[in-house]
Amino acid sequence: MGQRLRPAEVALLAEESPATPKHNATVEIFEPGESGFDYERLLELIADRIAFVPRYRQRLQTVPGGLANPSWVDDPAFDLRYHVRRSALPRPGSLEQLRELVSRIVSRPLDRSKPLWEMYVVEGLSGGRVALLSKAHQVLVDGVETVDLGQVLLDNSPSPKSLGADDWRPKRPASPGGVVLEAIGDSLKDPDVLADTVRTVSGTVLRNAADARRSARRTVAGLTGRRTEPRGQIAARHSQQRRVVSVLTELDAYKRIRDVHGGTVNDVILATITGGLRGWLLTHDESLRGFQQVRAVVPVSVIDRELQATSLGSQIAPHFVELPVGEPSPVVRLHQVSYSFQAHKETGRGVAANRLAGIAGFAPTTFHAIGARVAAEQGRRAFQLMVTNVPGPQSPLYAAGAEMVATYPVPPLLPGHALAVGVTSYNGTVAYGITADGARVPDADVLGQCLTEALDELLDTISEARPRAPRGRRRPKAVRSGAATEARS
Repeated sequence: MGQRLRPAEVALLAEESPATPKHNATVEIFEPGESGFDYERLLELIADRIAFVPRYRQRLQTVPGGLANPSWVDDPAFDLRYHVRRSALPRPGSLEQLRELVSRIVSRPLDRSKPLWEMYVVEGLSGGRVALLSKAHQVLVDGVETVDLGQVLLDNSPSPKSLGADDWRPKRPASPGGVVLEAIGDSLKDPDVLADTVRTVSGTVLRNAADARRSARRTVAGLTGRRTEPRGQIAARHSQQRRVVSVLTELDAYKRIRDVHGGTVNDVILATITGGLRGWLLTHDESLRGFQQVRAVVPVSVIDRELQATSLGSQIAPHFVELPVGEPSPVVRLHQVSYSFQAHKETGRGVAANRLAGIAGFAPTTFHAIGARVAAEQGRRAFQLMVTNVPGPQSPLYAAGAEMVATYPVPPLLPGHALAVGVTSYNGTVAYGITADGARVPDADVLGQCLTEALDELLDTISEARPRAPRGRRRPKAVRSGAATEARS
């Protein structure tokens, strides 16, 4: 018997459509160096490590009649070269060209008849650099049974350790009749399987009823001439186009702002996002028309035995925060964001950022995936924006000897959302990955520019304030340095 999907995972599959694909993605840029880094080297590396994530060689198998939830089974036709693909930019390729390629690739849903992941080696970047784009479905990476493949590919040293490719052989697939008998047997032997099936059927009925109500409202609105499209710049019915924007900034800037105004680096990052959203919204409407707050969900790492355990040593819980986009003062915005997280800090459940950053491998890719799952389970009307913010290691990592010089998350869009923001800190940098609906938000690059301006605005306040050293931390000199900069090759 393969591992069966839980009801929440079946719901994710049910919500997927060509306009709302349910996968997470990551873009990593490597400096090949003397060892070189190309398609064949990556194939060898994955073949050596894929045994640590066995689900990456499994596909979904549905059960006729819905007698049980789909299960993971070995793919007898698994072909690593199908999942790992080669692409190139016209030399010398720019980051803007790379983002356009990434936007096209992440717009396409994954093939459900295959294992639910893809990886692209993109050559031709200026300076001889190579980009690696990975896509993995939200039901694939759960942090419990499976971590992200990217977590096991990276090493702390340029000298990779050979772990030895396994002699994997797929199990023989069951016949349609065998699948039915197995589902019935599982339901009789395991009450949890039967309970999950009942919950899945109930959830399907409720979703169908909700879809019928929305369709009826659209029909009535069409007859009466009332507008049915979601309002606001960050809410929209999806098209099949995606626009990906990346912004690279210096971690030191956030630390200096924190040391002067208090709070945490996470608070400063969210205040920067708030300021960026404010600046971008003002380009659309100078008054914001009473649009004073954006309700965001920011998944956070906690220690809580009542939540589903993960293999990363902590659980992920949703935290809702009102981003004060209507507030003109950058310092007041920062204090309001800090206050919203104070209650979470005082619970004692929070996990320190340095602990997360010290997890073996490159855990941010897995944390982003789990965070997106948690956000998707909260309901489309509970918030307006998803922000996944994950601290990573502050020393260089390597793949097959090539140094990773930059990494950007590419979060999925949730139903009804036109924007999503992912943030990853790595080796002295803080990288923002913005995913936007290309048809609804054609000026997503302006939002990227507004993020750098919002960070500059906070940096400008350093000389105007007296440093406030956090407990146990010495007061540094408040020195203004260059602003956040967009990544350049």
